[in-house]
Amino acid sequence: MSRIRWSALALALTALLIAAGCSSSKSTPSAAGHTSAGGAPTITVGVLTDITGVGGSPTVLKGIQAGVGVAGSEGYRIKYVVGDTQSSPTGALTAAQKLVEEDHVFAVIAISGLTFAAAPFLTAHNVPVVGVADDSTEWITSRNMFSVIGTEDYSKVISTYGEFFKGVGATRIGTLGYSVAPSAKEAAKGAAVSAESAGLSAPYVNPDFPFGSTNVGPVAIAMKDAGVNGFTTAVTPNINYLLLTALKQQGATLKGALLPTGYGGDLQSAGKAAQQAAQGVYFLTGQEPIEMHTAATEALQKAFRTYTDVSGDPTYSEYWGYESVDGLVTGFKAAGSHPSQKSFIDAMLSIRSYNPAGLYGDQSIGFAMDQRGQAAGVNNCFWITQYAGDTFHLVPGMDPLCGSIIPGKTVSSS
Repeated sequence: MSRIRWSALALALTALLIAAGCSSSKSTPSAAGHTSAGGAPTITVGVLTDITGVGGSPTVLKGIQAGVGVAGSEGYRIKYVVGDTQSSPTGALTAAQKLVEEDHVFAVIAISGLTFAAAPFLTAHNVPVVGVADDSTEWITSRNMFSVIGTEDYSKVISTYGEFFKGVGATRIGTLGYSVAPSAKEAAKGAAVSAESAGLSAPYVNPDFPFGSTNVGPVAIAMKDAGVNGFTTAVTPNINYLLLTALKQQGATLKGALLPTGYGGDLQSAGKAAQQAAQGVYFLTGQEPIEMHTAATEALQKAFRTYTDVSGDPTYSEYWGYESVDGLVTGFKAAGSHPSQKSFIDAMLSIRSYNPAGLYGDQSIGFAMDQRGQAAGVNNCFWITQYAGDTFHLVPGMDPLCGSIIPGKTVSSS
């Protein structure tokens, strides 16, 4: 899936230092309390996510609500308890401990750039974790963790970026990433190598932009001086919009700016200044955008209208919440009636072809351990839209645009 897990919080906080100790007490929910179709008891699930703090995105709960509603219509009754990370590693661990030791959840849905801080605790307690690999590499190596968007190894280089820029006529590429986040540094470097592998040049590669800074003026000047006419970033959306504005002020002419965040409700709620800066900009998603009007996107919108108050374009977090519940229910279907946590994990590990709520079209991912660590997930595909006026538009030939891992090409965060 798109997997450019460059969401704002994921990138900004992955590299923060944490001191996370694991509690020694254990809690194993009764398997008899687990949901199955046909009127079985309600199952309690924890939602580990960033509600408050600098990375807070409460819209994720709308996606959970929509997913839970759909699950209920299929006979799977799910109760969820929210564990707010408060946008800090310590908060993530504390929230996970409460979910397991006090709320006695059977599984955790994790959608947070700080899941890495809670992962050792959840793995030590054999708690199934379904969600989004939006932070670090524990999703690749932990057998109890299952990302519905797939997992990726940022050190590998994929051809998709180069193919995108070539397709929109950009020839001189710039990239920008945060210095504090290894995944952001690697993403910025990897996109540049991808462009060069496609026969383009990458005269501006900056993987060391300081987190917290809004001083994009020097970046814009350097990009303009380097003749950059296409760029992609691994920074927060507000920095992207400031950079777009600064480049315009410098008189830079862009063939293609490709942003990994901001699609849908995120941009539509960001304000007029951001929307003006985003005119003509390309946005990638890890699943079908609603503008495709497929059976899966129509079902998603119906679920949001039925079970929440969301009527417009979903946000990234809403997509992920909806898909994560679908992944959880897929595990219950595979595990059968009244599974234990162990049998649920084993069942998930047996799934080699999974399409979350049908939103990957004819693409799929797998949860088996031998399929982990593949860069950029679902066949390295991006679904790309372009923003114009006040709407997103499909880009011919890019729904999805699929590339491949480039043999022999790697990057590092050093």
